[in-house]
Amino acid sequence: MPLDQIGETLASFYDSLVAEGVPEHLAALVRRVRQAEPEPEAVGGDGAGPSRAPQDRIALVVEDDPEQRALAEALLEETELEVIGCASAEAALRLLQDRGGEVALVFADVRLAGAMDGLQLAHAVATLWPRARLVLTSGHGLERPDLPREAVFIPKPWRPRDVLAEAQRAAGDPPPPVV
Repeated sequence: MPLDQIGETLASFYDSLVAEGVPEHLAALVRRVRQAEPEPEAVGGDGAGPSRAPQDRIALVVEDDPEQRALAEALLEETELEVIGCASAEAALRLLQDRGGEVALVFADVRLAGAMDGLQLAHAVATLWPRARLVLTSGHGLERPDLPREAVFIPKPWRPRDVLAEAQRAAGDPPPPVV
């Protein structure tokens, strides 16, 4: 079964996830996102909507500050990954539900507008799409917030070469095994 179908199946059966040890708050967040009406706020780097790269490997930028998001998108466009930006964790989850198997990198701010923050998004991604490389960032003096163990934390202001190195790992390294 393809990984994106696994993620969709897990998300649609959030009640059974709770029974298998996924925290209730994570299942409730997934349920809220699935019930939300609006379409994803995802846009491609040029603002014209998502575009397909030949390899269909995605770098997902989740940042509520439009200037910071545009900067990260422009930087990641220098990689072989297709770049898609989202203004909220909820929009990112909706996109992951549709294309989760294609997402190689999730680069997200810890503090986001909306009901869900970047830490909650990171835990959801680690649980539902474990093959995506997680990189979280914050400019609020955090050393390393409570992240999934596979996640990387880069404090703001981040150096472009650090972000590009993580994107290169996401594009080139084999994804972690699904356990």
